Amino acid sequence: MKTAKTDSKVQQDVIAELKWEPSVDATQVGVEVKDGVVTLTGQVGSYAEKRDAERAAQRVAGVQALAVEIQVKLPGASKRSDADIAHSVKNVLLWTTYLPNDSVQVVVEDGFITLSGTVDWEYQRKSASDVVRNLMGVAGVSNQIAVKPRVSMTAIKADIETALKRRALHDAHDIKVEVHGSDVTLTGTIHSWSERELAKHSAWSTPGVLNVVDNMKFAI
Repeated sequence: MKTAKTDSKVQQDVIAELKWEPSVDATQVGVEVKDGVVTLTGQVGSYAEKRDAERAAQRVAGVQALAVEIQVKLPGASKRSDADIAHSVKNVLLWTTYLPNDSVQVVVEDGFITLSGTVDWEYQRKSASDVVRNLMGVAGVSNQIAVKPRVSMTAIKADIETALKRRALHDAHDIKVEVHGSDVTLTGTIHSWSERELAKHSAWSTPGVLNVVDNMKFAI
């Protein structure tokens, strides 16, 4: 049985992963760990860098939860008016061909983008925020887009369980799937953050799912 990582070891590994991530200036990011909960602090020059730091920390085994307290301070050359940012957002969403026309509405205030509207699939909802977060001048993104399914709910549980097995999760049998209407609850045990994200992605990728509740716990 593998021994759980100490907080000190998790901290060392997160710092090393941040240094390994070329899009992040690791010298500007502080790392604190208590009981497996990692807190990232500091200041970065773009929202994209903040997100990359978050994802780098999530890749580290032993990270059980993540609090991101990094501040985004845009350098002078990156500052743009809200109108300019909104125009760029509308253009990039228009060029994103897998989004239905006029399905997403955009509000920009002090560099923070709020996306709303309705799409048919979770991947469309996620893609909308993915394509705008790297635009120059963006300080943050709030994704309030709703998913409106067009398919039957009856096969959701079987679809998710099949996806978990297909994606070769070695402990897929330890993850339980409960479906109530269009809501999915995942319970059971996982061994890493990446395992948790793969299970959640399998659920979200299933047609008809509007909400995923993550009640999975790390194996002791």
